[in-house]
Amino acid sequence: MTDSESTSSSGADDAAPGTRLEASRVIAAPADRVFAVLCDPEGHVAIDSSGMLQSAEGSTVTASGDRFVVHMDRESLGDYDLGRYDVTVIITRFEPGEEIAWTIDGTIKPPIGHTYGYRLTPLGGGDESGDHTGERTEVVSYYDWSDAHPKWRDSGILPVLDASALKATLGILERAVRRGYVRG
Repeated sequence: MTDSESTSSSGADDAAPGTRLEASRVIAAPADRVFAVLCDPEGHVAIDSSGMLQSAEGSTVTASGDRFVVHMDRESLGDYDLGRYDVTVIITRFEPGEEIAWTIDGTIKPPIGHTYGYRLTPLGGGDESGDHTGERTEVVSYYDWSDAHPKWRDSGILPVLDASALKATLGILERAVRRGYVRG
């Protein structure tokens, strides 16, 4: 597993130096199973390592522009007391089995403009009969605030999460894919 600050990466927009975090993990599952968790609003809640995401409402994501609502609470971070609040997740990149990314719109105005996402790379395994045993997928989680509104980008509040939170979420994602997760 690695984590880094990056200025650019394949499949993602270029980021200004110091405005992007990434973490990666190889998950012993086919990319479509991993991607299914990432397309489910409740999947986002199930894999959240920050403790902020409390529940979600909305349909499974199928395209860029899709939206769903996440009920949030920052108490677990102990930074800003916003009480319980909602954000709308807006899918900005959707390539089935390969990449999903989103930004959020919520109570903070103007919207912060940061992006979260995942890139998936199948590493093979399994056999031609469709048996997925042994299939592995490299999953890269990224957090990019290069396009954040200057009010927020220059305020010192970003990044909201650090690379260790991305790594922790990837571990929880692997567990959710392997063992399943409970829908709300």
